[in-house]
Amino acid sequence: MNDAARQSLDVVVVGAGFAGLYALHKLRGQGLSVRVLEAAPELGGTWYHNRYPGARCDVESVDYCYSFSDELQREWDWTERYATQAEILAYLNWVADKLDLRRDIALRTRVVSATLDEATLRWTVTTDAGQRLSARFCLMATGPLSAALTPDFTGLDTFAGEIYHTAHWPHEPVDFTGKRVAVIGTGSSGIQSIPVIAERAAQLYVFQRSANYSVPAGNRPLSAEELDDIKANYPQRRALSWRSGGGSPHITAAKPTMQFTAEERRAAFEKRWQLGGVLFSKTFPDQMTDLEANEEARRFYEEKVRAVIDDPAVADLLIPTDHPIGTKRICTDSNYFQTFNRAKVSLICVLSLIHISEPTRL
Repeated sequence: MNDAARQSLDVVVVGAGFAGLYALHKLRGQGLSVRVLEAAPELGGTWYHNRYPGARCDVESVDYCYSFSDELQREWDWTERYATQAEILAYLNWVADKLDLRRDIALRTRVVSATLDEATLRWTVTTDAGQRLSARFCLMATGPLSAALTPDFTGLDTFAGEIYHTAHWPHEPVDFTGKRVAVIGTGSSGIQSIPVIAERAAQLYVFQRSANYSVPAGNRPLSAEELDDIKANYPQRRALSWRSGGGSPHITAAKPTMQFTAEERRAAFEKRWQLGGVLFSKTFPDQMTDLEANEEARRFYEEKVRAVIDDPAVADLLIPTDHPIGTKRICTDSNYFQTFNRAKVSLICVLSLIHISEPTRL
């Protein structure tokens, strides 16, 4: 394609997830010509790609949505406190239709290069089909974690059984009924998928290198009355979210941890535990900067986890000891720890997994 045939735009946006869709709407509203390039066959970004069993957001659904439009807030009804991948993807498609965004989105279009001409101050963006677009601005809305890690275990390519990766889950349902399943890893996707897989599998082996902190989500359906109340108070809720430092309308305590009595600390931790998820790490303002304060949170956490695991030895393996609580993002789960009480679920701790062989009886 010669230079004269280039498509000339004000802005090229790379990625059609939450950020890319908002950028398109916002920039188009300012009178700019915009084109969104998306490698996937559908919009949605991470919520299109990540569809493994149990995939959910770890932020409450009524907060994990666009705040720039009161109309969008009023018209969409979330069904659960923590929305599933499918519901979030449906929401993004609904927004795209509502705001007429699709006409400026090119799907199945992967960007292979973006080059700035410092003389003209324009970007040349090239796609995998050889198309070149010229733009004053190139906005990357690809997110920080768009490349999945595929392990290179010896034997993976010759393993005769079924192999799945949470980042490349098939669009067709996978039935684990009656099967012996091994899950490798207890990070966020493992913690979310393990309880769901365990419901169907005949036997589940969980291979863990490092334990992770996870707090129960306390997920449940949202009633019509709850939604009406939230929608009526969205301005106040959003204002609190901006102030909270965590994107949710739950404010951290006003004083450092140890300035409260033991009873007050426990009550505060309990309240956050009932809220569920990552908010536990924001109970007190010094929780992430003071080791004594962090240890208070960790002890409460350990007590809660041990209370729901039958075997103390299994609890020992599932409670992290290699990092302070909250220094890695806390996971959010639904019955993760209780899953290990099942006779058909085995936890196997390994420093490294070096070989995968033909299916055998363990």
